[in-house]
Amino acid sequence: MVLKDVIRDVEVLHTEGPLDIDIKALTFDSRQVTPDSLFFCIEGLESDGHDYADAAISKGARALVLSRDINLADNITKIFVKKPRRALGPIASNFYGKPSQGLTLVGVTGTNGKTTTTYLIKSILDGSGIKAGLVGTIKNIIGDRDIPAVRTTPDPILLNRMIRDMTREDIKAVVMEVSSHALELDRVEGLSFETGVFTNLSQDHLDFHGSLDKYLESKKKLFSQSERAVINIDDEYGRQILKDLNCKVYTYGLEKDANIYAKDIDLNAQGVGFSLCLPDKSSSYIRMGIPGLFSVYNGLAAATASYSLGQSIEAIKKGLEKVRTVAGRFELLDTKTDYSVIIDYAHTPDGLQNILRTARALSKGRLILLFGCGGDRDRSKRPIMGKIAGVYSDFCIVTSDNPRSEDPMAIIEEILPGLRASKCPYEIIEDRKQAIAYGLRICQKDDLLILAGKGHETYQILGDRTIHFDEREIVADLLGREKV
Repeated sequence: MVLKDVIRDVEVLHTEGPLDIDIKALTFDSRQVTPDSLFFCIEGLESDGHDYADAAISKGARALVLSRDINLADNITKIFVKKPRRALGPIASNFYGKPSQGLTLVGVTGTNGKTTTTYLIKSILDGSGIKAGLVGTIKNIIGDRDIPAVRTTPDPILLNRMIRDMTREDIKAVVMEVSSHALELDRVEGLSFETGVFTNLSQDHLDFHGSLDKYLESKKKLFSQSERAVINIDDEYGRQILKDLNCKVYTYGLEKDANIYAKDIDLNAQGVGFSLCLPDKSSSYIRMGIPGLFSVYNGLAAATASYSLGQSIEAIKKGLEKVRTVAGRFELLDTKTDYSVIIDYAHTPDGLQNILRTARALSKGRLILLFGCGGDRDRSKRPIMGKIAGVYSDFCIVTSDNPRSEDPMAIIEEILPGLRASKCPYEIIEDRKQAIAYGLRICQKDDLLILAGKGHETYQILGDRTIHFDEREIVADLLGREKV
């Protein structure tokens, strides 16, 4: 594509050099530059892309997007903008033919529930004849293809390329998780969402945002790009967001003050049941196969988003009831034992409390929790999670999660003050596989063992190494089975 078309309608300060050159690729990573690339000099958290301009040119970059001048060869075109990171999305959209235009985009943000809510919305849309793609934490879905996810919300180049590929598969709607990092780092810049969904907000990512207020401000950005907003009115931060919205709003919750609400709630080991009540006074009884009150909220979020898109109550019921499980979200393993093993992604205080409350109501025997905390992340939540773990569990196994560059035992030591305050008995086993083996070994009839923190992940990050680590495979191997 000709460079002048690639940067069309983008806020450019000025340019130097020819704009009639052909651009064949976009990148912000100098290691990925190919001939005739447009290279973005992005100022990151740990490095500055301007420092890699010469490396990009040596590999064939024809033009650069930058925010400050640097000495370069005379034959390199320079595109000056205020923030190269913010320009990346609109330019990627141009390069891939504005693929999101004409598509129904639904964005879901919040601390917990994003993944399940996106799967539920996709199920509703697919069931009503609207072919939907999905972008999220577990994987990206394009037609019949599952593409591994690198992060919750991809960078703008990959995101626009995937959306382009979705249009080629005749996909009409895209449902995507939109993380606070993505909103803060402009990964969805240039996209317009028909509906933005807010699930909830609790302590997470404070290592990045610094405070809950700044975390909330990042979440709010989704609704400046949304035609309609779907807000959990039972969440205190959801009520704060409502005060600043200038778009059409739909609220959901367990109270009749919400536009769409649930009543006659039944929580049981097989799942949840509730009456879904719509603004037109119609209602339908929904039975979902995922246990826990959080499943009611996820169902309400998906129902409200779908209603905002014109879906009928019949289509909503059909779509919600079709989803039986989501990988790593309160996922019951088929261990064929007289005790139960559940895998869950819970890695925040609120998420851990939600699954433990649900598990406590379902457990006939002891509730045994195996968990840790991620390294290089918000350290303040570690003792909080320790306290929650101890309050709701009968026994805890404290182990490693993704320690990254931190010492695993140092992380565990920061969890222990909260756990000790709860008086819950516990065992420390740093090696997570050995910890799982110990958990299985001590389980008795009717016990419920929860492996928390990893969920759908099939890897573990240890220092500068990423190793294969699939808890389903590990449990199966330890039990002497092919799979669970």
